[in-house]
Amino acid sequence: MRQRAVPPVVAARWALWTFVVVNLVIVEVLFFTAGAGKNGVLTVAKFVGMHAAVLMLFQLLLVARLPWLDRRIGMDRLTVWHRWVGFTLLWTILSHAVLVVLGYATLDDASMGKTFLALAGVPASLLGMCAALIIVVVGVVSTRNVRRRLRYETWHGLHLMLYLALGLAFVHQLLETTTFKSSVPARLYWWALWLFAFGALVVGRIVMPLWRNARHRFEVAAVVPESDNVVSVYVTGRHLDELPARPGQFCVWRFPGHRHWWLANPFSLSAAPDGSTLRLTAKAVGSGSAGLRNLAVGSRVFVEGPYGAFTSLHRTQPGALLIAGGVGITPIRALLEEEGAGDVVVLYRVRSESDAVLADEVRALVADLGGRLHLLTGRTADGASPFEPGALRDLVPDITERDVYVCGPVAMTSAVLGALKKLNVPDRQVHSERFGLA
Repeated sequence: MRQRAVPPVVAARWALWTFVVVNLVIVEVLFFTAGAGKNGVLTVAKFVGMHAAVLMLFQLLLVARLPWLDRRIGMDRLTVWHRWVGFTLLWTILSHAVLVVLGYATLDDASMGKTFLALAGVPASLLGMCAALIIVVVGVVSTRNVRRRLRYETWHGLHLMLYLALGLAFVHQLLETTTFKSSVPARLYWWALWLFAFGALVVGRIVMPLWRNARHRFEVAAVVPESDNVVSVYVTGRHLDELPARPGQFCVWRFPGHRHWWLANPFSLSAAPDGSTLRLTAKAVGSGSAGLRNLAVGSRVFVEGPYGAFTSLHRTQPGALLIAGGVGITPIRALLEEEGAGDVVVLYRVRSESDAVLADEVRALVADLGGRLHLLTGRTADGASPFEPGALRDLVPDITERDVYVCGPVAMTSAVLGALKKLNVPDRQVHSERFGLA
């Protein structure tokens, strides 16, 4: 537990939004001091286009997986923000495009269609059109109805086209914009901003993972079946005591000898890192996790991370309530190993005792801490409702005085979070994270 005047997540959010607001103010000052466009419509188009550029830069920061932000805010929340900023960017770019065509059509006293074709013949404008088209396509396939019909690999491949769109948009800005060519300071600012955003992305997504894997040389040390459909994989490597991994975090794992190198899965660490071994525990729910029990000892592993804010960094109270559902017990089990875990109560929700993965380990760790473990069995369809507000209060009477960590299926997590709100558990004491790449 750490007593802080400002919680880490609040500090990170303030830092991120302050960065965005400051740069928006700078961009708008540059806009109003650089002069108007050729007519009123084109002036508005330029204003909208500049804000679209800032949104692009913000998008890069949200997906750069910067450790300082990720450990305080969490990849799941950053991904949600990335999604909503992405749709905002889509409508901003479409507005910019329509205003540009309308502005030149008004200037030349021509139809919108004729003006569009004329602009398509100008290389700078054509680059912008191509970037806009890619962003529209990705936006369409990212809507919920379309997204759920696509395999993750297909959606991800299409999503990667956004980097091409960003490159085209960047060149389009270099050729078209006048605002950031109005003065030397403006030009230096714009280049510095783009270099910072691209640099953060390249370092966070490419340089750091490659460097860590070259240094640690991860490989499979053992494969241990935990049940008929659950397996634990032990991974070793060099200098693992220098890997900044904490209980509760997860990594993105690639097993090149098992699947294609571009296929990856996020799995939580199911044991606290001990400086020599990492452990993941996975349930067979797809082709990737189902084949883990066939991994050969000594085979190479490519690890990205660790990621996630589901850690004791955010503890505020001496006591903790840890709530897990199914294989969501893995980060909870790791948290129990952390020094100073304190007074803990664990609620482990499963259909039956046979489904309680790692139950013996959890029971032993809770006993060592002098805590309590409640194994909650039964099917919700048969009337089992252990996460109703009243039921939670009966199990943990001092629930409002504890930090609450929740990890499990989406439906269970939503039910628990709703109950905690009704019980008036302060938001700063509630910690949950949905692990996923999309």
